Amino acid sequence: MAGISDQDSPGEEEHERQEESCSQCGLCCKVFGDRIYPTHENLYTWISSGRKEILRHFSACRADGKWTRCTELTPDEIGGIRAIEMRDPETGEYPPVCPFLRRVGKARYTCSIHAEKPDMCRSYMPWVFGETYFPRCRALEKKEGESQWSRIR
Repeated sequence: MAGISDQDSPGEEEHERQEESCSQCGLCCKVFGDRIYPTHENLYTWISSGRKEILRHFSACRADGKWTRCTELTPDEIGGIRAIEMRDPETGEYPPVCPFLRRVGKARYTCSIHAEKPDMCRSYMPWVFGETYFPRCRALEKKEGESQWSRIR
């Protein structure tokens, strides 16, 4: 909409409020970090920006069924990608935790690619019941009573 900046949008305000609720324990990134699937838009941004340090952790399946490292893709090839998976760049195996998770305190973690993290990480809200609900989230303890779903734990 004209006249409304991204900062003024309700979605951004809600996202900021939810980020403030996060205790940054890193548990969700440890548990689900090996299942990060970036979007085609994420790939395009990383390729265009030359973010090989991010791309090296992902492999893509082309339309012909062949897998390739995302560092070898060009922006023109992204439309032909059928699947994207996180893989250990050294072994090709699935990583045990997100490789972008960094410990910054005794019990505090942060994302080393926060500004460029995949959309699924950006929109993850473990306290929302349904697809993203994560009952082991430590932030849920702080939110106890705020959500209609808190009583089902």
